Amino acid sequence: MQARMTGLPAIAPDAYKALLNLEGALAKSSVPKSTLELVRLRASQINGCGFCADMHAHDAKKAGETDERLWSVATWREAPYFTDEERAALALTEAATRLADNPGGVPDDVWDEAADNYDEEGLLSLIMCIAAINAWNRINVTTRQIAGAMRA
Repeated sequence: MQARMTGLPAIAPDAYKALLNLEGALAKSSVPKSTLELVRLRASQINGCGFCADMHAHDAKKAGETDERLWSVATWREAPYFTDEERAALALTEAATRLADNPGGVPDDVWDEAADNYDEEGLLSLIMCIAAINAWNRINVTTRQIAGAMRA
């Protein structure tokens, strides 16, 4: 596989900086970094973004995430490794990433569970994280960014 475009930050620096500024704001949120990385990893798996899945698995590992949890993100419902808060975040991630699969959008039960586990700031931070990673996934899948290229 070969990237369709390279040097994306230089091609559209203002747009790229805007997304990075959003990521910077998310880093200051009350949602644990480990949860944000799990959200990013799960959305990237759903969207088939090898670049982002690779990057966020490595970022999560650097942040202290265990191998068992990383291996089990795709099967979080059946794995015993996740907290109620993380499960709520992962369910919201899946529902908000797969909007086309549900004509009613995010189901009330998914929303209610997330709202029961996060205050408004945390909940909006999760939503913004989900939106941001979906944007990154679409950019990287469309331009065929190569998994591992960030470490090369």
